Amino acid sequence: MIDWFTWAQEGVAVLAGLFCLVLGFAGRTPNDYTLGAVLLVEVLLVVQLVVALVAPATGNVPTGSGLEFWVYLVSAVLIPPAAVLWALIERNRWSTVILGVACLSIAVMVYRMGQIWFVQAA
Repeated sequence: MIDWFTWAQEGVAVLAGLFCLVLGFAGRTPNDYTLGAVLLVEVLLVVQLVVALVAPATGNVPTGSGLEFWVYLVSAVLIPPAAVLWALIERNRWSTVILGVACLSIAVMVYRMGQIWFVQAA
């Protein structure tokens, strides 16, 4: 993982989550903006996946459990498509809230992945 990219990814996920939550609680149904915000979070997760595959080859290895890191990362990559699918099937205000909760969950998961990669003792 790359430290600055991890922080940027967390920030984008939090902003996208808050954006979707505000629109959802305001009664808005999923639209191009909310789905686009979730798509941006997913794209960053895919980039993180590629970085995590390449990083160990360059000497940047996790300090914690590699298995735990990969379970978090694979789970995080699966959450946005599931939330978008839900939002497209059931188009109401709560679907927009679910998009926000998914993005905030991703932010927490990326934070934990950063802890596993950078902070824990080997």
